[in-house]
Amino acid sequence: MKTLFEKIWDKHVVTTLNDGTTQLYIDRHYCHEVTSPQAFEGLRKRGLKVFRPQQTVLSPDHNIPTLNQDKTIEDPVSRNQVDTLKKNAADFGLTYYGMGDPRNGIIHVIGPETGLTLPGMTIVCGDSHTSTHGAMGSIAFGIGTSEVEMTLATQCIFQSKPKTMRITVNGRRKPGVTAKDIALYIISKMTTGGATGYFVEYAGEAIRNTTMEERLTICNLSIEMGARGGMIAPDEVTFEYVKGKENAPKGEHWDKALAYWKTLKSDNDAVFDKEVVFDAADIEPMVTYGTNPGMGMGVRDRIPTLDTIDEAGRISFKKALDYMGFEPGESLLGKKIDYVFLGSCTNGRIEDFRAFSNFVKGKKKADNVVVWLVPGSWRVEKQIKAEGLDKILNEAGFELRQPGCSACLAMNDDKVPAGKYAVSTSNRNFEGRQGPGARTILAGPLVAAAAAVTGKITDPRDFI
Repeated sequence: MKTLFEKIWDKHVVTTLNDGTTQLYIDRHYCHEVTSPQAFEGLRKRGLKVFRPQQTVLSPDHNIPTLNQDKTIEDPVSRNQVDTLKKNAADFGLTYYGMGDPRNGIIHVIGPETGLTLPGMTIVCGDSHTSTHGAMGSIAFGIGTSEVEMTLATQCIFQSKPKTMRITVNGRRKPGVTAKDIALYIISKMTTGGATGYFVEYAGEAIRNTTMEERLTICNLSIEMGARGGMIAPDEVTFEYVKGKENAPKGEHWDKALAYWKTLKSDNDAVFDKEVVFDAADIEPMVTYGTNPGMGMGVRDRIPTLDTIDEAGRISFKKALDYMGFEPGESLLGKKIDYVFLGSCTNGRIEDFRAFSNFVKGKKKADNVVVWLVPGSWRVEKQIKAEGLDKILNEAGFELRQPGCSACLAMNDDKVPAGKYAVSTSNRNFEGRQGPGARTILAGPLVAAAAAVTGKITDPRDFI
């Protein structure tokens, strides 16, 4: 009897070396501009072509600006990286969704929304948040640049088989609790190293009652607790989401694919290396207070006091609070903030913009806050306008920016200034992640919306 992970992994094994290392076949390879240039240069030096070009898709996202994308990128480093990706796509005959292309967007957003990501696949990208795609019932994980080159050259990769973990979230979540809150709660309990060496399958009533886009958010954050990846067994929610997308199977091919996808679930007596169980009733809207995603708490809770922290972790705990300008035992409710960011591969999808827009409807943006609303793709932006969400946002004093990774990381123009506080729907709150000296508080779209209209950290349930 097998777990979902084992079923997909075993189907993709090409060979196993004497030391147990697996040569794994890869169905889909995504590339962006940051981790691929050296890989393509390696191919050139060795006189190699891309082995199966139809299975590789390129899209710039990290370095692109979110304003005036029709003009030349001003930063020379960013411009060079984006131009290099375009040249590599042309030189090696690869599918490329460049700036201005209606299919362009964050690679982990455009994959699922176009049907390039499908159940049962093995998927890699030179980006840690490739775990996002596991929400579709696939094995998806980030790789390094040398592995990017290996995949381009052979359509295979060498990997040690991870251990398996099932995280079950029982019961139903409470009103005002988003998928991002579920993920941040799990990480706060697991810690940033609690799933190291494991591939996680999420299960339970609370997971089954999520939408496809919510599942993408949950799996996106798997890497933040050290997991190799995260996945959710495909079901009717998945199949309905995939059906009709341009790269999804059609006709008889759909029927055949669907029959296979319905077998993609852990057998009833499958044994996981580790089982963890949580209760959805315990989950509140979350915020982080430190400098890693594991330093999270309910928005109404207080920062832990020093005596509750293991002695070995007290120095790093104190260092994190010093960086953030917080004190042990402090409540963050009412804490004045400076920036709000809605977007990234974690929360840049249409449902995130619906949630944010519904919350701010009839309200006004706080004067003291700069708000960046960045769709994860041009398709998301198009849908925002088709549903009239942009009008709701404009009436409330907000402006929509153009798609890209934006303020998730300080690799483009959208940087949070030193010392400023940003409530961010992205995935990492490391020191300097959103700009040198920036202070990041991770949250879901509802907490972000509440902060945007009040100018401070607020429990969104006060308005619901």
